[in-house]
Amino acid sequence: MEIQKNIQEIIKSIPANVTLVAVSKTKPISDLQEAYDGGQRVFGENKIQEMAEKFEALPKDIQWHMIGHLQSNKVKYMAHFVNLIHGIDKLKTLKEINKQAKKHNRIISCLLQAKIAQEETKFGLSFDEIEQLLKNPEFKELENIKIVGFMGMASFTDDQKQLNEEFASLNSFFQLHKTKTATSNCQLETLSMGMSGDYNLAIKNGSSMIRVGSSIFGNRNYSS
Repeated sequence: MEIQKNIQEIIKSIPANVTLVAVSKTKPISDLQEAYDGGQRVFGENKIQEMAEKFEALPKDIQWHMIGHLQSNKVKYMAHFVNLIHGIDKLKTLKEINKQAKKHNRIISCLLQAKIAQEETKFGLSFDEIEQLLKNPEFKELENIKIVGFMGMASFTDDQKQLNEEFASLNSFFQLHKTKTATSNCQLETLSMGMSGDYNLAIKNGSSMIRVGSSIFGNRNYSS
């Protein structure tokens, strides 16, 4: 019951308008079932094959979020059920998602990943690159995807000032474009920032979706 207790403590500590994504990558189905029995309905996975196996095994009212860096050739394995794809940083990837969504007569929601961390290892687009992508005529032709927001991962640091600046920069960019870039396939509603170690600060900076793994399930069972 520890997983359910952890979820309830987090839900009590965050505003009602913030979506909790339980990051369940590498966790056994029994752990996800326990979280589900405690009321959790949104789960995040970083490997498509693992997510597809869990989708088959678990109740169908779960919302599945793909939170890992996406390989275009794997999109087809989740296009029929994925609810939200985080971390898009290429127009090519959006085109593939659009193509696969069309086959299933779906519109798949996506988040563009902004690079706000100072670390070189993090994926993501600069703010300028996001603006260019949203203006691209090829993007505007994609009818089976919808950009519903932005996501960003802050630097792996204990420096609260730096984290605050990184989160604040993405929130400002998000607020600027919320109405400015509204089109049929881009309606910005979600700002996804914050993980187990920094989600409270992210929420203070406008995050409406947090991704929490270790604070719910404990440390990973094996390397991903």
